[in-house]
Amino acid sequence: MQLNQFARLTKSQSEQITELQRIHLLPKDFTQLPFQVLAQDIFQRLFPEAHSQSTQSGQLSLLQATTELNLTAYLETIDTSFDQVVFYNVALQLLGFEMTTDFELDQPTAFMAATKLPFIDQAAFDQTTFIEALYLLLTTRSQTGLLYLDQLANRGFFADWQSDQPQFLIFNGKVQPVFDTSHLIREVVYVESSLDTDQDGQRDLLETTIFRPRETEAGLKIPALYTASPYYKGINDVDADLHNVDTTVATKPVQQPNLADLTQTPTTAPLPQPRAVNGTSMTTELNATDDSNYSLNDYFLARGFANVYAGGIGTRGSDGVRTCGSPEETASTTAIIEWLAGNRRAFTNRTDGIEIKAWWCNHQVAMTGKSYLGTLATAAATTGVEGLRTIVAEAAISSWYDYYRENGLVVAPIDCQGEDADVLAKLCQTRQKDAADHALSGTFFADQLKALQEGQDRITGNYNAFWAARNYRDNLANLNCDVILVHGLNDWNVKLQNAGALWDLLRDQPVNKKLFLHQGEHIYMNNIQSIDFTDMMNLWFTHQLLGIENQAVTKLPAVTIQDNAQEATWTTQADWLALDNPTTTFWLNEQTLSTNATENAPLTTFKDDGVAAFRAQKISTAAWQDALIADQSSFTGNRLRFLGSPLTEPLIIDGRIQFRTRVAVNAERGLLSVLVIDYGQFNRLGTTPAVLAAKGQQLGYQWRYDDLKEFKLNRPSNYQVITKGHINLQNRHNSYQTDAVTPNEFYDITLDLQPTHYDLTAGHQLGLLVYATDMGMTIREEQAFVYQVDLAASQLIVPHLND
Repeated sequence: MQLNQFARLTKSQSEQITELQRIHLLPKDFTQLPFQVLAQDIFQRLFPEAHSQSTQSGQLSLLQATTELNLTAYLETIDTSFDQVVFYNVALQLLGFEMTTDFELDQPTAFMAATKLPFIDQAAFDQTTFIEALYLLLTTRSQTGLLYLDQLANRGFFADWQSDQPQFLIFNGKVQPVFDTSHLIREVVYVESSLDTDQDGQRDLLETTIFRPRETEAGLKIPALYTASPYYKGINDVDADLHNVDTTVATKPVQQPNLADLTQTPTTAPLPQPRAVNGTSMTTELNATDDSNYSLNDYFLARGFANVYAGGIGTRGSDGVRTCGSPEETASTTAIIEWLAGNRRAFTNRTDGIEIKAWWCNHQVAMTGKSYLGTLATAAATTGVEGLRTIVAEAAISSWYDYYRENGLVVAPIDCQGEDADVLAKLCQTRQKDAADHALSGTFFADQLKALQEGQDRITGNYNAFWAARNYRDNLANLNCDVILVHGLNDWNVKLQNAGALWDLLRDQPVNKKLFLHQGEHIYMNNIQSIDFTDMMNLWFTHQLLGIENQAVTKLPAVTIQDNAQEATWTTQADWLALDNPTTTFWLNEQTLSTNATENAPLTTFKDDGVAAFRAQKISTAAWQDALIADQSSFTGNRLRFLGSPLTEPLIIDGRIQFRTRVAVNAERGLLSVLVIDYGQFNRLGTTPAVLAAKGQQLGYQWRYDDLKEFKLNRPSNYQVITKGHINLQNRHNSYQTDAVTPNEFYDITLDLQPTHYDLTAGHQLGLLVYATDMGMTIREEQAFVYQVDLAASQLIVPHLND
């Protein structure tokens, strides 16, 4: 176990005293108290659930101070100093660690050092040092991953904190949970957009759900955490709508379009006039019956930040139709921000024209969410919308082409074969859950689906005007808010090119940006035990949304990466995918990779005829990939495999591995797929974090819980995928230009694989697989093809950190 911590601030002694007194833990007259009395008083205050001195003393007696004395007895023995070992014996118990199981009473700091818990290295504490140690303890992470002060708050330390004039409480630069979550205001409004996507002659109304503390009724202005979630009102069953992937890869006509010409013509339909305003109100007419569904938002709701959820156009309760990543979806996302910032109107219901403002909001908004939710946060940020201060975009799409396509190929997100933009639009068009509403919009939406199907073009897989309209990176010049990106290094749903290409462009933007890369797949990371991500977001949001100068911009590392070779290990670096990273070139020969150029390397061939066997065996795509990578299987003839020598020292891969080759195929069409593999038996981290404790993290006093999780080492395995890539041989220049393929003629191919960061440890072998059909991601054509690869013209170029 390692409890890495990045968000703790170092405060001066006077600042510590001020903050301790502000939270009523340190008496105002502490300098007048005997040290023994002060220490006893402070420890008793650490049990807010105990309401009498006798009960508090009973709690202290449960804490073991030495092998002979409990804390109550030890406090009777002190005069002017407090033994360091005793203090940290008690501190570890308060933090949730167990004597003997976790630490020994004679050496608590040994456990703390190994666990990365901070401590004061001094044999005995006088009053001044005791107060410093107390402050440090409050800002130390507990066994649950939360700070000790968070744990105190969860037990009622801040209960009944607010007065008639409620306000935020800041401690160590972060906002504290002093708001009453038992009396939240749950309300719904209808934001009027500047869209008419269902062309019914009225501007689309967007149902918006708000959860805010009741303290706002007393006049407190609060910021909003806004999550744009097309899934918020449910989803539809679309299994029957998935596209058939057991078809052919098209032979495409030659074309060389100009990239600048790939633009969609904006709709020419006139926008209806705004609705008439017939009155105003400060109260809503509909209580929210849906709940919040992101624990990070819940954590901040207890700290006074409103939670706002909206599904957007086409979702249940709203007008319009889904258009999957289009500018219209972006506009429906930013409309909510504009209302929160005081720049757009909303109504209390759909018909009466009674306007309601976000009068409780301080006009400061952050967007949160993963996948489609983080995608819409990215889209909104690239508009420069006023009021949006920052986004935390997790596993977010930055270009929809990079989600559903790759280098001229239809390439599905993992485990989503057959899905495409039209299918996702239908998944989220939840207006159909209300029969009468569906009757109004269903026919128009069916026509919209046909337009999506035409625009997405599953035949060629080329980048076109449809995808250009859904490339948020093209709008990055508009960005004026700070950005946090979070992505899993094993996410094959939203592939890392989405984060990598965006990060590349963010370098030159005059905004603050941070990046977190974890070892997970398509997951949230706020409940991972080994990193204080939630606390870092607290530091960040306290600065961004409350204007507190707390060093958040400089305190948080630029890039934080979870190591794949060791449990609970996080490293920081100045950049990711840096262009000046050194590279090592590996040359291909018969089944080998070598750092020495190979003379007279041969031509070699493989057959792409595994689809029939895949179907006959009725195996999963994961089992197929295992078989493809294995030494021998029924799919061995479908790939070429090359292995490097065992490494004598680690290789920290960081960047886009590039594969260069010369290849021919016996047809007028073809594709190439590449896997880069870490070979070597090893206890590898699982890509799905294990649950350490169900409901192990409490998010506030008498409030919600989240599971406590961690990435744990699995049983030894023989390999791990480092990265992969795919390319259509007709798109060997780019994703929008199509060139001819003459059967058995060789072509030079350069393929940048998905960006990554990977610690290839000493003793392991770098492996390369070259194949064609990827059963889990590409079209699965049953016709057999024969590929020839010129090994003399083939290299694998690997960027890395260490020379």
